[in-house]
Amino acid sequence: MPNRICAGIDIGLESNVASFIDQDGNDLTRKPLRFDNNLDGLEAFLKTLSEITTKVPCDLIEIGMEATGLYWWHLWEALSSSPKLNPIPCNIYILNPSLVKGFKKAFTIKPKTDIVDAKIIAERVRFGKLNPVTPNDLKLQPLARLTRLRYHLVRSATSDKHRAIELLFLKFPEYRKVAGKRLLRKASLSLLDEFTPDELLAIPTPELAKFLVDNGNARFKEPDAFAEAVKTAAARSYRLNPKMESTVDIALSMVLENIDFFTQQIKKLDKAIEREMRAIPNPLVTVPGIGPVISAGIIAEIGDIARFHDQGALARFAGLTWHKHQTGSFDAEETSLTKAGNQYLRYYLVEGANSLRLHNKEYAAYYRRKYEEVPKHQHKRALVLTARKFVRLVFALLSKGQIYRDRR
Repeated sequence: MPNRICAGIDIGLESNVASFIDQDGNDLTRKPLRFDNNLDGLEAFLKTLSEITTKVPCDLIEIGMEATGLYWWHLWEALSSSPKLNPIPCNIYILNPSLVKGFKKAFTIKPKTDIVDAKIIAERVRFGKLNPVTPNDLKLQPLARLTRLRYHLVRSATSDKHRAIELLFLKFPEYRKVAGKRLLRKASLSLLDEFTPDELLAIPTPELAKFLVDNGNARFKEPDAFAEAVKTAAARSYRLNPKMESTVDIALSMVLENIDFFTQQIKKLDKAIEREMRAIPNPLVTVPGIGPVISAGIIAEIGDIARFHDQGALARFAGLTWHKHQTGSFDAEETSLTKAGNQYLRYYLVEGANSLRLHNKEYAAYYRRKYEEVPKHQHKRALVLTARKFVRLVFALLSKGQIYRDRR
């Protein structure tokens, strides 16, 4: 076992706090070092570390920092390339906040302060079983910025779609049942913008059908039947209080503008992601149903696949594992996801599973089998289990650098 110096850094926007301990857990400085999160602070950190290594025999330096937003990025990159850490070998670790939080529970109750957190991070590094950041991780960080932004834009768009549905319910309550998946499409929105429920009752069915066709880019199927269903829904719907009409219309208009904006931004991001992926080896796109955007989100979060010793470790990293609920001879059928892993990776794996069930016969059959196993939460359960199966394929393709071959 080499003589190690372990440093834990609690990262902040303006300043950081570092705790230094030896391999036995003894503090190596009188008090933790607080230093600015800039080049001057970097020099202060390296100076302190140099002073320690001149006094303490050291064969290996291990530095850990919590992944707080992106505030760790510049410090990590500077330390990774600093010649002042030579000739002593140095490993640098980026720790998931949930990992630090879980490890902290092993200690006597401690307050949530940056000084305490720095010491906990140092202790977690000393404990070991961590994978250092590699050059491959650095290479994929620009891509991760795009795929993570896309994740947040999709969530924002989804949130506003739910808000739009609520406002549409106020405007025309029964229309959602008739429109189904058409609810937020161009023809539907044009109809709701142009007519009140009372006006829909008065307009002749052929005229309403023509309006739907004209505003649906001529792709509207069975417009006459749909127009008749809309008129029936109008007859059954509550009427919105006139005092609410103008405010609902304003709110709905603004929310729909947001949705359109997010949709356009996502399209731009998809093109940028596809350009980035051209320079990255990507065996995942050989899987039917997995395109460059979904595969980019997966690859960017995994980084160097060599960090994971098997597919189970990758699944745990993604949070696609389940809590065990067992007491005596009772073994619960319903157990929840741990969701303690990388939310971005989990999102893209689940998105990939949703695409696979539609475009890949093997995964479609697996999804259907899992869907039919239980009486409730069928889709959600089957989709997550399909994502877990997908993890095994992702690990195999990336670790071996092989292309996908369909099982016959």
